[in-house]
Amino acid sequence: MLSRQIISQSTKSNSVCFSRQFHSTIKSQAKILCALYPDPVTGYPPKYARNEIPRITHYPDGTTTPSSSWVEFTPGQLLGCVSGGLGLRGPLEKRGHTYVVTDDKDGAGCKMEHELKDAEIVISQPFYPFYLTKERIKMAPKLKLAITSGIGSDHVDLQAAMDAKIDVVEVTYCNSISVSEHVVMQILALVRNYIPSYQQVINGGWNIADCVSRSYDLEGMVVGTVASGRIGLAVLERLKPFGCKLHYTDRHRLPEAIEKSLGLTYHATAQSMAKVCDVVTINCPLHPETENLFDAKMIASMKKGAYIVNTARGKICDRQAIADALKSGHLAGYAGDVWFPQPPPKEHPWRTMPNHAMTPHTSGTSLSAQAKYAAGVHEILECYFEKKPIREQYYVVKDGKLAGVGAHAYSAGNSTGGSEEAAKFKSSK
Repeated sequence: MLSRQIISQSTKSNSVCFSRQFHSTIKSQAKILCALYPDPVTGYPPKYARNEIPRITHYPDGTTTPSSSWVEFTPGQLLGCVSGGLGLRGPLEKRGHTYVVTDDKDGAGCKMEHELKDAEIVISQPFYPFYLTKERIKMAPKLKLAITSGIGSDHVDLQAAMDAKIDVVEVTYCNSISVSEHVVMQILALVRNYIPSYQQVINGGWNIADCVSRSYDLEGMVVGTVASGRIGLAVLERLKPFGCKLHYTDRHRLPEAIEKSLGLTYHATAQSMAKVCDVVTINCPLHPETENLFDAKMIASMKKGAYIVNTARGKICDRQAIADALKSGHLAGYAGDVWFPQPPPKEHPWRTMPNHAMTPHTSGTSLSAQAKYAAGVHEILECYFEKKPIREQYYVVKDGKLAGVGAHAYSAGNSTGGSEEAAKFKSSK
């Protein structure tokens, strides 16, 4: 078990309302362009369920959480939507920068494309990604830095970024624990048949037989993770008390001491692991080597009645193969919060396939996670503008090469192909 240094401290929550889309200019030094998800339909700010959140100062590996003298927001605020603006409007305006925030990110001629021509920095979230394709990079001759407000930078054509000498950074570790909690929740939701049981109550029913006819115990099941990095390892740690038989595969094998403490079985390939598992959880980055890793052939090799939980990236799974396996009954369930593209079109097969527990991409954008990744973006921008070193582990691409977390977990190439389909959701609203 990794050491944990967690200090809980109350921080009061208040709210500052920003406009839905803003474009501020005060003697501009640099233009920062940011794509965030839309505001709540009930308006901003929302009514918060809690007045405070715990203050986390260190990650499980002992490294410090993001810190910046720029931060003005109160942890616990909704920061990931347009009006929240990641809490950056004040800090950037004070320093004379132009800050453009919008949720109009998809399709030719969208607001993000229109503003690219003179942008120096582009910020996007994995949950509502602005796909920074090769074509869009060509629209941005002044672009120097692409920031992922979260973790996972596959929405950027990394090869094109390297060719154009655009640095790509993300807030490594910021929401890894958030995602790992979501994974465990969704494993239990599938195995215990939670959603149909909940619907029994909502629909006024009480048919226990219907509820339990697909309900099992997780205890004793073989659960394997594809990748054992920050998220995958946290999932394994959280599953150990359930009495599962834990397996993993990763390009970097864990230290023997961790394998022994968690009772892990290592597999050199995802293929060898998947065929022995009752539950597979996918926690690897999306890059050319993992795109469509779980195709029809891989899924057919799995046990009948196995479950897949994917909170990594939707494109790691062949979407039609998943839907077909659920319809045939070969897979007992599929859950996750990642789709491709995002938002998915209304006709995306995962919306209507049987025995799924899908959500929108929410696992890493809880209010607790937002406090960390927003602070991380503040830290990155403070370092960038004040010419201080950005944490090496934040880099995905640096000086035209994979670096930091990118060198450890990614491969060169492009995984944005097909992202133009996201415009279908926009046109159907």
